[in-house]
Amino acid sequence: LEGMSRHASVYAAGVVIAPGPITDYAPLYTGARDEITTQWNMREVERIGLLKMDFLGLSTLTLIDDALKEIKRTEGIELDIDNIPLDDSKTYKLFAEGAAYGIFQFESSGMRDLLRKAKPSRLEDLIALNALYRPGPLRGGVVDDYIARKHGRVATKYDVPEMEAVLRETYGVIAYQDQVMLLANQLAGFTLGEADELRRAMGKKDAAKMQAQRDRFMRGCAARKISEKKATKIFEFMEHFAGYGFNKSHSTPYALLAYQTAYLKANFPRHFMAALLTIESQDSDKVALYLAECRDLGVPVLRPDINTSDLPFTVQEGGVRFGLGAVKGAGEGAIRSILGTRRELGAVTSIFALAEHVDLRLVNKKVLESLIKAGAFDNLAPGGRDRYLAWRPRLLAGLDRVLDHGSRHQRDREQGQERLFGGEGGPAEPVDDAAALPPARVWSETQALTFEKEALGLYMSGHPLQRFAGVLAAAGARRLADLTQSEADCAVGGVATGIRQLKTKRGDRMAVFTLEDEAAKTEAVVFPEAFARCGSLIVDDAMLLVRGKYEREDESSRLVVAEMTPLDVVRDRAVREVEIRLPDGAIGKDALRALAGVLDRHAGDRRVSFVVDVNGGAEHLRVRAGTARRIKPSDLFVRDVEAVCGSGSVMLK
Repeated sequence: LEGMSRHASVYAAGVVIAPGPITDYAPLYTGARDEITTQWNMREVERIGLLKMDFLGLSTLTLIDDALKEIKRTEGIELDIDNIPLDDSKTYKLFAEGAAYGIFQFESSGMRDLLRKAKPSRLEDLIALNALYRPGPLRGGVVDDYIARKHGRVATKYDVPEMEAVLRETYGVIAYQDQVMLLANQLAGFTLGEADELRRAMGKKDAAKMQAQRDRFMRGCAARKISEKKATKIFEFMEHFAGYGFNKSHSTPYALLAYQTAYLKANFPRHFMAALLTIESQDSDKVALYLAECRDLGVPVLRPDINTSDLPFTVQEGGVRFGLGAVKGAGEGAIRSILGTRRELGAVTSIFALAEHVDLRLVNKKVLESLIKAGAFDNLAPGGRDRYLAWRPRLLAGLDRVLDHGSRHQRDREQGQERLFGGEGGPAEPVDDAAALPPARVWSETQALTFEKEALGLYMSGHPLQRFAGVLAAAGARRLADLTQSEADCAVGGVATGIRQLKTKRGDRMAVFTLEDEAAKTEAVVFPEAFARCGSLIVDDAMLLVRGKYEREDESSRLVVAEMTPLDVVRDRAVREVEIRLPDGAIGKDALRALAGVLDRHAGDRRVSFVVDVNGGAEHLRVRAGTARRIKPSDLFVRDVEAVCGSGSVMLK
């Protein structure tokens, strides 16, 4: 078996072209995904004379197309992306600030740092940066030279005047293979074919061929009156760059595509972000990242809604509407059935009415559970969507009743039976959701956010850490996104997920988990010494203040944990006062009695103050409770108060 092929792999972008039926020229094979491939590899295909072309599929092209369609649908503008101005100041400002999330080829953290240093101001800069951002130029200091010369900190000098015409656009730095060839052509009289041979010899470090090429180059330079000393220096200069030179014809279309995506992001941010979120809708990590980018751009992302959301993310008045296609557990067939029913009904006014018309083989209990947890039915809540903490649990509790009603209604309709109210084929008696759904315990905001993350892969209505913002600031915690390449001692707040408990070779226990804040995440490593002190705190969805050493390299990062503290413990130590906001609708006698009961159950030593909205919320009145009304803050206290006063009514100070 040694030396034999273990499996057949497929080169995804390669297409074989023959002058007739392919079966006349090559043996074929069906791949794992039923794709038809040749049994030969690409070298064997080329050896028998068939043409092999690479056709690389780019999701960026779909992204641009989707954004252009949204611009036309919402703004009535038919934008020709191939004829946009290449000197748009907004676009270059975006590049110069490193705001390149979602931008083709420029999205990595290292490239964003490079953009902030280089501050590109023309398309040629983007082409060069695309070519230079690779290990060779970065390690050799070439990129730093390029930036220093571009900004005039270092003068650009040429050994002979003829070099300027070739290297002017890259400030005297060789960025492209083409420049090596042109220098050989201009300075030593090489034909372009001979110059290509020189480039190949340099790239492969072939000593014998290199000596022959060096001799040929020196003779050519001498014939053009270039001194031996300068010719030697120029050859070594070319040799240094040729090992990692990039083909300019490769870099140019990539840079142009990057410019096009950046132009859309800079000038049509809502449409660009809607298209980007749709493309990445199945990758919850990317969606979370791009939602944070939406916040930075000032683009509101509206929660999924059964009446206004479409399958993809869409641009609507007020922002970008979350697409139902991004809800986990709700397949495309189920969503299309719901959208068809919505068109048929005009609007979904009741979950019972929806169940009467959708295909219940597709829109099953799991699908409806996911949509409820995602908040898609919040607008059906009596009193408005702000009452979702009470409405979502009622919808979940009544799902069996909803599905049973829908099944009976569809069965009766198919069989043509008379309904209890209305004759055969007549309209169904509308069902009042609020009356028909069973009562259920009101969720805490944390519970609702946990379910949202289950359904969407991210927190939508808020983030569990938002309540601890003041506590984290007081503790000196920083956001993960603000940490630099290396931080010897830092503090960050986050949610623990993806926990793996391990053992070292010596049998000592340790753990690795993902620490996630509102906009970023990192791997957290708890070695045995730290694990012995605080390993018991590492549980799923635990909210922690973590101190340790942060390390980042390219796109990967990790935090070596020194100590951890639960955020509720940090809060209990730091909180001096609890503020409870009482909106107009929550200050009746029953609400006040319920609130008094909550305060009695959570008696403690922290001050309490009440903020009452007056004049329709235009003004507010703040009243501090007496010493007899002091409490002990906790998650349970917050949940109990929010059950009476609504989501976000508690502020810890």
